[in-house]
Amino acid sequence: MDLAAFRALEPLCWRAPSAHNTQPWRLRYEHWAVTVGWDPADTLPAGDPTSRDLRLSLGAFVETCLIVAADAGLRLDWAADHDEADRRVGRLRPARQPYRTPFRAADVRDRRTHRGRFTGGPDAEVVAAVDAVVRRAGGAARVVPAAGRLRALLRTADRRVYAEPAVVAELRRWLRLDRACPRYRSDGLSDSCLGLGRAAATGLRAALAAYPALRPLGLPRLLAAGDDPLARGGGVLALIAPPDLDAAGQVEFGRVLMRAWLTLHRAGLAAHPLSQLVDVADTRDALGTLLDVAPERIVHVTRVGRPAAPAPRSARRVQHGSPLLAVTPLDAVSLHP
Repeated sequence: MDLAAFRALEPLCWRAPSAHNTQPWRLRYEHWAVTVGWDPADTLPAGDPTSRDLRLSLGAFVETCLIVAADAGLRLDWAADHDEADRRVGRLRPARQPYRTPFRAADVRDRRTHRGRFTGGPDAEVVAAVDAVVRRAGGAARVVPAAGRLRALLRTADRRVYAEPAVVAELRRWLRLDRACPRYRSDGLSDSCLGLGRAAATGLRAALAAYPALRPLGLPRLLAAGDDPLARGGGVLALIAPPDLDAAGQVEFGRVLMRAWLTLHRAGLAAHPLSQLVDVADTRDALGTLLDVAPERIVHVTRVGRPAAPAPRSARRVQHGSPLLAVTPLDAVSLHP
């Protein structure tokens, strides 16, 4: 296995999406494979207590690695081996032929999360294409009616999220609202990616800094009322997973999620995740009723549409020209001797 060739592709592999752009994945190089794991320091134990988003992002990273390697002619496949104790989800290993995929490295490079305005939502043909991708994995993609009921659910979810001090503390940790921040170009949610001007970013930073004092005075309600993503256009899609999905299955479904996002990208569309609808139990249950599906099967909800303007490029820790060993160290002790 040509480890040096794969190492050279790492900057592009790190374009995979993750909640709050925490980039939790880590690679451990061995003589015969590359183990994919995660760093608990880059997870969201308050905002993602079940680790659903972590596992989805790890699966998306795996799919991204396979696509990027295949486009470079590297012959890799994936062996799932989920182990919570060792913090690993599996291994990229040599194969007889490159991974078969319709996507290219350019799709990975150019895909964007877009939180701005959309000029239109997905048409029936695009929805059918995404649904076909998800159905091959035993799930489905469903359009969520974007009437007043959904807007009310979104506002409720936002209010519940902002009411949790631990969740807000995590959000503060990953927000990059000051361009002088040392990690502004490395990770997290920047003001530009959030679509915030300088004044809005300064106001949000001040409000969150005063959160302990302002929370009892109704700050969560004000923060929830301050944004209405549905007003910025597009449609809303929910991805429905197969029944009884376990932890390893969530990782594999993250690969499906990546394929769905790249299908949207190929159609000229972008996605804006509305994960709070799934994170809050009451709104997830209501969404299940709205879609007539078991709530626990709803693993991802996203606003989808054609961007009215190009989306900013989100930051990544690994960039072309940067030293890769800083983020992909050879472990002194391999996971498997």
